[in-house]
Amino acid sequence: MDSLYIFGLASQRTAYLAQRQTVVAENVANVDTPGYTSKDLSSFTEALDATALRMSRSQAMHLASLDSAGGGSDVVNEMPWSVKHSGNSVSLPQEMLKAGEVSREYALGTSVVKSFHRMLIMSAKG
Repeated sequence: MDSLYIFGLASQRTAYLAQRQTVVAENVANVDTPGYTSKDLSSFTEALDATALRMSRSQAMHLASLDSAGGGSDVVNEMPWSVKHSGNSVSLPQEMLKAGEVSREYALGTSVVKSFHRMLIMSAKG
């Protein structure tokens, strides 16, 4: 059990979500600033793909569904949001959607870590 990375990974994910929330808040704060360009972070999946953590299989049929996924990407092309006459590209509805997404991802992450922690406690008791 020396290769248990879930808590470290969850910590990195939480730090990413905090940074993304900061960027979203900065965009909202500059919604009326002339010439301000909306910013966002690359997805956590892209950042994780750049690390050495890779999924591997020990048998040919393990993770077979990944081969037939059709090459789908985690990056979704968003509908273009309008640019105001002042050159500002911040869209308040889009930023609120991002803030809600960050909140949901944080709640999901903390729930998974809590469940995993309970499982470890129960396995240690038994």
